[in-house]
Amino acid sequence: MSVNMKGKSLISIHDLSIEEVYQIFELAKLLKLKRLSGEPHRLLEGKKLGMIFSKPSTRTRISFEVGMYELGGIGMFFDGKTIHLGKKESISDSAKVFSRYLDGIMIRTFDHQEVVDLARYGTIPIINGLTDLLHPCQVLTDLFTILEKKQTLKGLKFVYVGDGGNNMAHSILNGCSKVGMDVVIATPDIYQPNKEIMANAQQNAKYHGSKVVITPDPVAAVKDADVIYTDVWASMGMEGEASDRDKAFANFQVNEAMVKNAKEDYLFMHCLPAYRGKEVTDAVIDSPNSVVFDEAENRLHVQKAIMALVM
Repeated sequence: MSVNMKGKSLISIHDLSIEEVYQIFELAKLLKLKRLSGEPHRLLEGKKLGMIFSKPSTRTRISFEVGMYELGGIGMFFDGKTIHLGKKESISDSAKVFSRYLDGIMIRTFDHQEVVDLARYGTIPIINGLTDLLHPCQVLTDLFTILEKKQTLKGLKFVYVGDGGNNMAHSILNGCSKVGMDVVIATPDIYQPNKEIMANAQQNAKYHGSKVVITPDPVAAVKDADVIYTDVWASMGMEGEASDRDKAFANFQVNEAMVKNAKEDYLFMHCLPAYRGKEVTDAVIDSPNSVVFDEAENRLHVQKAIMALVM
């Protein structure tokens, strides 16, 4: 069923209907095929996307900028020092001004409330490129990649090993529970997910008849896993906690011994950049089960679909 997403902001996967999630996937698949065949697909001819980066990123900037170019529009880069969002000018005033110039905004920042406020006060769609709370574009990409490889999502077992309270774990809870996957978060007791996000995931799981599990035992967690996912132990801005986190997550490295407990055809995923030898070993990330670079490529296709649908 086709749904109209024009003008809709993407702040969280939780805000999307299941129909909207699959509409993003269907368009991403089509745009990927068009790109591979060289067929033009300028769905956003003349449109302008403001790209605000309070948090720097390689993949996010390139994928959004290339995506807008291929869709026929222009992506305009602004770093945190250029915009001074919420400092020289209130976010509400900035949102109103941006809305007069641009057709959409993608923002990658620390404070999730900045994204919420831009959407609240602006009149153009806002795309959450990442906050400390959520990373929806990445997890939509992850689910799209799994769908490509497994031909289904519902009923698969997705295991995340690492910091249960970071933006990846939160969006994984939102996304996997939304599509009916069993999701297991393997994390130390002191790194638990946001309670509201957990409650939403449990509600989704109840609707689908799936499971949401939090456990401090990563080896037991990955038993019969269809997907094993990890992320850096200390996210950007947490560098001062790196030593303590290295100790807390010492037993959470995804290595050859751990993945032997998963299904033989499991997928290994990582949002990148990866700290090889810490959260994952070379033997795992470079194995035939690893789809990390397919995942990275698919950021382009999924984000193009999101932009085309909301702008």
